[in-house]
Amino acid sequence: MRIVATFAASGLGVVGAGAIAGVPLWKAMFMAGIAGVATVVEGLSRAFLDDGKLTVSEINNVFNKFDKKSAVADSEVTTTAKKRSTNTE
Repeated sequence: MRIVATFAASGLGVVGAGAIAGVPLWKAMFMAGIAGVATVVEGLSRAFLDDGKLTVSEINNVFNKFDKKSAVADSEVTTTAKKRSTNTE
């Protein structure tokens, strides 16, 4: 379920950016969702490679890193959108 939530969080985060760039909504959401899931799966794979096991702590760390990255990305999109709207006024 956390992977599904990752897909949703990534996809919904680009709705505004996709609209600004003229990319169809479904394409922007799909690509962002896949990228978010790939980031998490890569992190889980790297943690598994260390010792052949995944602990709850390692899993939580991977998801927490993703969540912090998307919070930064969301704020960057908002900042960029605000700058563009003030420049057009």
